[in-house]
Amino acid sequence: MFSKFHNRQRGFTLIELMIVVVIIGILAALAIPRFMRATTKSKQSEAKQILKQIYTMERTYRQANSDYWGAGVSASAAAPNGFAAIGVEVMPTSIYTYTITVADATALTATATSSILDDDVAIDVWQIDQTGDLQCTSDDVVL
Repeated sequence: MFSKFHNRQRGFTLIELMIVVVIIGILAALAIPRFMRATTKSKQSEAKQILKQIYTMERTYRQANSDYWGAGVSASAAAPNGFAAIGVEVMPTSIYTYTITVADATALTATATSSILDDDVAIDVWQIDQTGDLQCTSDDVVL
C-alpha cells in the first residue's frame, strides 16, 4: 500500500553543508576587513573636524591678538576643556588627543593623535598648519 516515494528521506548532505560553510567563510574573509577599514575611516572624521575648528578659531584669535594661542596646550577625552579659551570643545567621548604647537607669531601646528582606532597598534596622526593644510602623517587605515 505504501509507495516507495513516502520512504524517501529529505535533507541536505554533508557535502552540501560544507560547501555553504566554505562560501560563507570566503564572503566573511572579504567583508570583515572592508568593514573595519570603513569604521576606522569614519572615526578619522572626528580628527579632521576638530582640527579644522582649531584652525578657524586660531586664525580668529590671531587676527584679534596678532599672535596664536596655546603653545603646548592639549585636550582629550580626559581633559575636554583644554581649548575652551578659543571656543573649541573636545567631546568627552573623543578618541583623539589634540595638541597645539606654536613656533612663533606666524607658525602654528595642531596635531591629533590616536592609538585606539581599531584593534592594531598603529598610531593615527593628523596635522593642520597655519595655512589650513590638513595632512595625515601616520594613517592607521593604510597600515
